[in-house]
This record gives sequence, C-alpha cells and structure tokens, in this order.
Amino acid sequence: MTCLMWFRDDLRLHDNQALSCAAQAAALDDAPLVAVFLDEPAYPGTRPLGGATMWWRERSLYALAHDLAEHSVELIRAAGDARETIPCLALELGATTVTWTRRYHGPLREVYAAVKETLTARGITATSSPGFTLVEPWEVNNDQGQPYKVFTPFSKAAASQVAGDEPEEVPEGVPEMGASASIACSWPKPPEPAWAASLAAHWTPGEAGARERMAQLDLANYAEERDIPALNATSLLSPHLRFGEVSPREVWFAAAEEPEAAKFHSELLWRDFAWHRLYHLPNLATQNVREKFNRFAWSWDDPRLKDWQAGTTGIPLVDAGMRELWATGYMHNRVRMVVGSFLTKNLGIHWRLGEEWFWDTLVDADAASNPFNWQWVAGCGDDAAPFFRIFNPETQAKRFDPEDEYVRRWAPALSAPPIVDLQQSRQAALDAYAEIKD
Repeated sequence: MTCLMWFRDDLRLHDNQALSCAAQAAALDDAPLVAVFLDEPAYPGTRPLGGATMWWRERSLYALAHDLAEHSVELIRAAGDARETIPCLALELGATTVTWTRRYHGPLREVYAAVKETLTARGITATSSPGFTLVEPWEVNNDQGQPYKVFTPFSKAAASQVAGDEPEEVPEGVPEMGASASIACSWPKPPEPAWAASLAAHWTPGEAGARERMAQLDLANYAEERDIPALNATSLLSPHLRFGEVSPREVWFAAAEEPEAAKFHSELLWRDFAWHRLYHLPNLATQNVREKFNRFAWSWDDPRLKDWQAGTTGIPLVDAGMRELWATGYMHNRVRMVVGSFLTKNLGIHWRLGEEWFWDTLVDADAASNPFNWQWVAGCGDDAAPFFRIFNPETQAKRFDPEDEYVRRWAPALSAPPIVDLQQSRQAALDAYAEIKD
C-alpha cells in the first residue's frame, strides 16, 4: 500500500499543496510516499515542449529526483497516456491515494478529469490541488459573473483573493533529511546537447536554483529599472515559475517584504491573467482572440523571418534581443515587446511564427503566457496593445539603452543594412489595419 504523488509542472518540495496532500494521506495510512513523473504524448490541442523548455525540464527533474531521494522518496519515471498509465501504475503500486497539481488548459483538463474518474471508479482517492497560479481561474469574475478580459480590473479582483496563509515548508510526512537513511538515486544525469552549452552558463534549473534566485530578490528600484535591459533588474524567476520550482504564492509573499512590491505583484498577476484567459480560450496559440484580425494580411512565408530569428535584421536593438535569446534562452521583457512589434508590424509577419520561435527557444515558454503575450503585442488579443502602438526600435533603444550597453553586449558588430525602413513599414502596417478595423 502506497500514496502516489504525480509531479508535473510543480517540481518542488516547498509550498506544494499536492505533495502535502499525499504526505498527509501517507501518514494517515502509515504507508510509504512514492512520486512519479509521466512523459505524456502531445494530446489533441496541445504540443510538445520546445527545445529550450525540454532542456530545462530534464535538469529540473534530475534535481527533483535527488532532492526527493534525500528525503527517502523515490521518483519513478513512466511514459504513456495519463488516462491509462496513471491508473495502471496506481494499481501496480497498491496506491490508496493519488494527488497532483491542477492544470488549466482545456485539452489537459479533459485528460485529467478522465484520470480522476478512472481512479475513483477503482476505489482510489484522487485529489487535485491548486498551486500553479495565485488564484484559480473560476474564482475571479466580474459583477456579471463573467471572466475579466481587461487586466486592470482583473488584477484588483485577483489580488484581493490571494490566499493570506504563509507558504508551506516541506510538508510533514515527507521524511526530514537525516531522519531516515536517504535512498540511492538512480536518476540519470541528462545529456548536454552542444547547442545548449551557453544555457547552462546562465541558469541553474531545479528548486535549489529557484530558491537561490528568490533569495536574491531586490526590488528597491524595480519600477524604475525593470525596463532597462542592460541592468538585469528583473527577478529572472520566470523559468523557475514555469516548471513550478517555486510557487507563485511564495514569490508573492517574498516580494511583499520588499519596496516596490506592488509593481512586482502586478507582474505576477499578469502571469495569472494569461492563464485565466487560456482557461477560457483553449485555442489561444492558434486563433486570434479578436476575430477581425482573421482578415489581417499577415505574411506566412516572408524570407525575412530568418533574419529576425538569427538577429541579422540590421536593427541593433532587435538583433541584440534575438541573439540574447539564442545564447541564454531568455530575453528581457522590454526587448520582447520590441522584437514582437517589429516582426508583426514592421515586417508584417504573422504573430504565430514569432510565437512558435519563442516556444522553441525560450526557457520560460508556457502554454498561456507565450501566446497571450504575442497576441498582446500583435494587437489581436485580450487587453492588447492597440495595433497602432508600433514600437520604434530606435526610439526604444535611445530611451532604455542610451549608452548602447545592451546592444554592445549582444550585437557588437552589425554590418548589414536594415532589412526594412521603419517609417515606411510603420505606415504600411497602419494602412493594413485601417482595412480591417471597422
């Protein structure tokens, strides 16, 4: 007899409500706690992880397996459709309880509802827990009972509902290190692909890396400096949040002790907003939220896409951002807006091609934030930047990188001429928008 904790995008021990639930059940039944990670197929309506997120996840799992082993908990790795594999594994292990952290994408919700139904029918307690977002998507609605489509009222409503309880430590029922002999961890160290060597120089995937990053959180000048890419004044917690190596609730409470907490909390709420919108719009990665943009003349086969991807557009700030992305799996948020605007408005290339490139190259790409932010910058999403707000990369560079420090770091030598005239392409974008705005 065992209790089974199913890890997914919650690769941590601290403040993990699903793990707490499994540990409590194990203590009640006087049964061992076993953990599992399942390599699942891309279900209809979903897609496989990109290269950068897969690189991160494998290293995060390696760290989690060793952390659990120090607590005498084994992490099993299995593969298959969750609807079949998890119930079969639970029976094989003699599990009386299976717990997991919820997901909010429609196609996945259907899969896990089927898992719960099968487990329950077999007499196994199945429990899903919150923890990936600050507030559950169905808990934040306007006065008409409808989900918010505009961020400001959403953020006020959601902030008022953030749980007031302090984040949990490693839950009771998970043996303390040293309390019993740790188990030998046979989890293999993931191979290091040649293309990812520079990623390892910039990141430490896993809960320990996340907690170290959170401990360094300094928001003293966050509001003034977060838009300056050369300063690295952002938290750099987004990939750790992506894989649940730290909970958004714990980050929220850690930030609350800092000056400028309100602005940083707003960024956490923006992440929640994206997930709440995905909950209601499961096709966010493939369909324009604003349907009038279905008529917009974006290009799907512009050869300049390769210049954008390679950082060879001849536009210094754009090229610096794209090269930072390739080298680190990350891009400063201000620069993300600039390169997204440049692709969709100056080059007229469909936002989905940019979103797909980010999906493959960003270590923090997730199913909600990535398409949500691309639709925002393209002007076709919820509460989106108006289409006529076209970021001028030269103006942005003068304002946020006036000494060219960021550009010199990532794109020190630009010899190619610009692939597009910024003013002419801006006007062309406005003319194209005029044809569909009514």
